[in-house]
Amino acid sequence: MQMKPFLLTGLLALAGLFMTACGREAVATALPVLPVLRPAPAWALKDVDGREVRSSEFKGKVVLVDFWATWCAPCRKEIPEYSAWQKKYADRGLVILGLSLDEAEPVEVKRFGETLKVTYRLIMADADVAGSFGDFKGFLPTAYLIDREGNIRHVKTGLSDMEAYEKLIVSLL
Repeated sequence: MQMKPFLLTGLLALAGLFMTACGREAVATALPVLPVLRPAPAWALKDVDGREVRSSEFKGKVVLVDFWATWCAPCRKEIPEYSAWQKKYADRGLVILGLSLDEAEPVEVKRFGETLKVTYRLIMADADVAGSFGDFKGFLPTAYLIDREGNIRHVKTGLSDMEAYEKLIVSLL
């Protein structure tokens, strides 16, 4: 008679362990594990309002650095998603930065951002900073996903499945 409560307790404990293990496995497979590719470069640029912006300002944040241009149709297509993600995940530490490779004046890039209701910071990039990220040969859009420790964890070139890309971002938050 004393065996039954012991057996029942053991079975319940075993079931709890099984459910916990399965739950962890389900979470692990739902979110991808991104490798560390390399440290992100340090940079200093000016935003569209002429204020200096430094990469060091974002230490401890998950940063999506998007190289783009106003004339780039695929770039324009991604902007609404990026704006939505900036709002949705800002409180979890996401920062999206749009680094414009336009030759246009900052005021024109700012006006473009206002027209498209961009919710993230627009920064005027240059060839030196773009080159420090990697040799993407100016193919736009190109986005770098940087973890909280300042490592590049993913590089996205061109348009992609935005739902899948959101999962990559969430995996670092």
